[in-house]
Amino acid sequence: MTSDTTTDIDTTTDDRQRKIVLVTGASSGIGASTGRRLAAAGHHVVLAARRTNRLAEIVEDLTAQGCSAEALELDVTDHSAFVAAVDAVVAEHGRIDVYVGNAGIMLLSRLDALLVEQWDRMFDVNVRGLYHGVAAVLPHFTRQGGGHVVTMASVGAHEVPPTSAIYSATKHAAWALSEGLRIESPGSIRVTTVCPGVTESELADHITDDHAVEAMRTYRASAIPASAIADAVAYAVDQPVSVDVNEIIVRPSRQR
Repeated sequence: MTSDTTTDIDTTTDDRQRKIVLVTGASSGIGASTGRRLAAAGHHVVLAARRTNRLAEIVEDLTAQGCSAEALELDVTDHSAFVAAVDAVVAEHGRIDVYVGNAGIMLLSRLDALLVEQWDRMFDVNVRGLYHGVAAVLPHFTRQGGGHVVTMASVGAHEVPPTSAIYSATKHAAWALSEGLRIESPGSIRVTTVCPGVTESELADHITDDHAVEAMRTYRASAIPASAIADAVAYAVDQPVSVDVNEIIVRPSRQR
């Protein structure tokens, strides 16, 4: 089995520093790379997604390296299932420290393509799926007196390239949700928004609009590896509790 990131395992992490981390959309791309990166840093990582076969392969690989990880089947659009999943993690480990809301889809299209079902699906996963996670973890963070929400937004939260109107709308919503949570939360709850630029992933493979498919051929030529985004997440997660990294934008040096 191959991995997009190779990281030395940090054997110095003690129980006080070791965090229980839930990563959604963890079966591929940024989610899988983030799970690997945080597990290698010594944290226990719960890898959540619908494709359990992919999760099982990643967990097997990580545990063979001496890391601590488990797989969790989860459809983020199902609020009740999300709450039950988080409650089960807390019941098993006594707490949950970090929620990385990474699950997302990118079905780019021009507005005149009228792909309304795809637009609805993006809002279901990219927005509802994110706040379902927030709603599931916040009661535990409040009870524990701390926690960390990491939202995976996009440079699309700050710009609207052609074919990206709806996708950018979902990512701006993700950014706004995170910013609102940061403002409303006590200092013990940290909130970070990570905005990736063009990154190697499966996201573009599901685009059906011809205009968007053609644009992606050029746009993705300078994509950076998912491990670059995973490193940004790890940086924010491993800061002292007194430091809240609010937003990180990571993009290829050629992307403007």
